Amino acid sequence: MRPHVAAVYAFARIADDIADEGIAPASARLSRLDEWRERLHQAAGGNGQEAAAGRDAPVLMALGHSIRTLDLPLSLFDDLLSAFGQDTMTARYASWPDVFDYCRRSANPVGRLVLRIAGYRDQALDRSSDRLCTALQLTNFWQDFGRDWRAGRLYVPRDVMDRCGASERDLSSGRMTPAWTDAIQSCVTVTRDCFRDGRAVCDGVRGRLRLELRLTWLGGRRILDRAERTRMNLLDTRPTLGSADVPGLIWRAARWGGV
Repeated sequence: MRPHVAAVYAFARIADDIADEGIAPASARLSRLDEWRERLHQAAGGNGQEAAAGRDAPVLMALGHSIRTLDLPLSLFDDLLSAFGQDTMTARYASWPDVFDYCRRSANPVGRLVLRIAGYRDQALDRSSDRLCTALQLTNFWQDFGRDWRAGRLYVPRDVMDRCGASERDLSSGRMTPAWTDAIQSCVTVTRDCFRDGRAVCDGVRGRLRLELRLTWLGGRRILDRAERTRMNLLDTRPTLGSADVPGLIWRAARWGGV
């Protein structure tokens, strides 16, 4: 599995770098993402000569081989690229459906690709994987709340802000008000529901992937717990995991049924 997963990761990493390309205008970054998509389609079709230009050619050649060998859906890669393109233009979200649609394209394809690479083609596993990937993406939003705000991005849906009375003016003044902690708490609750629905995929696979998914689930939940506890300070602090967390996560993975 690992060479195929590494090829997917390298492809996504390059796309992410294109989307975040410094001071380049959004139109230029979108054009480069379109070019990256076209080269991927060429590589997937076996047209190595067309895709082989540039220093990133080995990534495309390896991924094209994985796509053909494992019959990986190109639509999942197109979804990823559309989400990277959206990152260049969209910095606010009106509602949960808007956020979930972004997660559907930015996070969920990765889980489905891992399942395909591992040999699983099961709709129930796909649905649970989608929920886990969405939970992890949302957790990253709350974990990076302050960092994203300083970069001009805000992922708390506008309707949640309005319901809680949270104002961007307070964030601009460096104030994490009770209204904002309420908004974050609301977001954490939605994220917990996603984690709950994402447990099934951790039980539905076998071998090493089962352990890796359980550790991923547990690690994500622990970061979410810390974001919830420190939500008053999320503008200035970023909850993370460290080496001290590893024994506890392994122990909880071993007694998974009791978690």
